[in-house]
Amino acid sequence: MTLKTQVAHALKVESEKPDSSVRLATLRLIDCAIRDRDVCARGRGDGEGCPEADVRKVLETMVAQREIAAREYDDAGRIEDAIREREEIEVIEQFLPVPLAGKALDQAVEEVVEDLGASKLKDLGRCMSVLKQRYPDMIESGAAGKAMRKALTTGAGQNS
Repeated sequence: MTLKTQVAHALKVESEKPDSSVRLATLRLIDCAIRDRDVCARGRGDGEGCPEADVRKVLETMVAQREIAAREYDDAGRIEDAIREREEIEVIEQFLPVPLAGKALDQAVEEVVEDLGASKLKDLGRCMSVLKQRYPDMIESGAAGKAMRKALTTGAGQNS
């Protein structure tokens, strides 16, 4: 199910509930932002609307905007507004893929190292490229780079 479909479904379900909530308002904002991107994409000649990657970027941008606003509200002493921004972040993040971390990241890194037969730090770029291809939008470069360096320097790929 695409992100657009997920948002539309969540909006439909939430709008059927009798009380208006932060979740409903946030879903409406997300839907509006996606529709705006679709209109722009169709204006450029893309009849399908904006691609999934653009929708993901819209959501990531919305999260970043709300994080900044929440910090500014905290600094200004507007605690209720900061809380609302953080509630909106929680709703938006439900539609974003969860980045690999911890044991899941280590296992993904080990699989890539073994599959490529990598054994030296010079293989880092090639391994990172494959890792990002296998797990699109689920890799945080900093954490993945550390895990990959660790796997390559401890000789995880030398067991092949």
